[in-house]
Amino acid sequence: MTQWYLSYDGNQMGPMETEQAIQYVQQNPNGYAWREGFASWMLMSQVPELQVFTPSSMNPPPFGARSQADEIDYQIMGSEMQFVDIELDSGESAVAEAGAMMYKDSSVQMETIFGDGSGTGGASFMDKLMGAGKRLLTGESLFMTVFTHTGSGKAHVAFGAPYPGNILPIKLTTVGGCLICQKDSYLCAAKGVSISIYFQRKILTGLFGGEGFIMQKLEGSGMTFLHAGGTVLERRLAAGEILHVDTGCIVAFEPSVQFDIQQAGNIKTALFGGEGLFFAVLQGPGKVWLQSLPFSRLAGRMLRAAPQRGGSSEEGSVLGNLGSLGKLGNLIGGNR
Repeated sequence: MTQWYLSYDGNQMGPMETEQAIQYVQQNPNGYAWREGFASWMLMSQVPELQVFTPSSMNPPPFGARSQADEIDYQIMGSEMQFVDIELDSGESAVAEAGAMMYKDSSVQMETIFGDGSGTGGASFMDKLMGAGKRLLTGESLFMTVFTHTGSGKAHVAFGAPYPGNILPIKLTTVGGCLICQKDSYLCAAKGVSISIYFQRKILTGLFGGEGFIMQKLEGSGMTFLHAGGTVLERRLAAGEILHVDTGCIVAFEPSVQFDIQQAGNIKTALFGGEGLFFAVLQGPGKVWLQSLPFSRLAGRMLRAAPQRGGSSEEGSVLGNLGSLGKLGNLIGGNR
């Protein structure tokens, strides 16, 4: 757990948790902050983790964005194949990708909408069309589903992970009101969270970044839930600290983290090293989330093991592995 120290006019406070530090900074941002990983004290206004989202902090604000997201309670269930159970008060809503729902109470009504669901019901058609256009650019469906509790008391709706891994609950106020994620990691969020596009500034990063030229940008003040394959690593990079990562293993990172692409060694290493031609370069300061099993890697292994590719008819046989030149190539290539 991150421990923060704050300093006002030379008077030091701490240690304290992130939520408590945010409250102090919200009351008086004219001071310095420090945590493990910082090379020195930093101005509070320059620490993204301690910033609180407000509509005026977004320039320009997303179309149809609400000033405050719904406050939802949740519980993550399971281990290998997790799902998140969200508790809604009367009138509260959660927004999810189409097909993510696992179950819901009868008082929770479903509505298919254009765009990301961050706007109110009175949003104009043009606002909704712009929201849908953002999702289309990221390769996602034009539509999302809003689940609203229309009864009294409390009601529940649950969303399941699409493949083995972990669900990450992240409150956007703890990351400065903004989070960059790869487009397949978003699962669901409280209504009021804006889901827009994030362009890679460099052509090389866009072409070879593993996630294309466009990633998703989540903005707002509410809870958002991401899905990561395999085991999740949460790591905080100090200012100037550099981490080399397989491009598919990136789940999300804070906007303060610089993202670039670098060639993986010389030609021999790139061609025969099994790690691809490029890897991602993440430079702090900021927090990053990584996954050990990207879906593309899982799908590739499954395809290579399929019967039409010779993966199951002679599985486990040494002679079977050496029975053809293609299978010999698989053996040498490290796919067995």
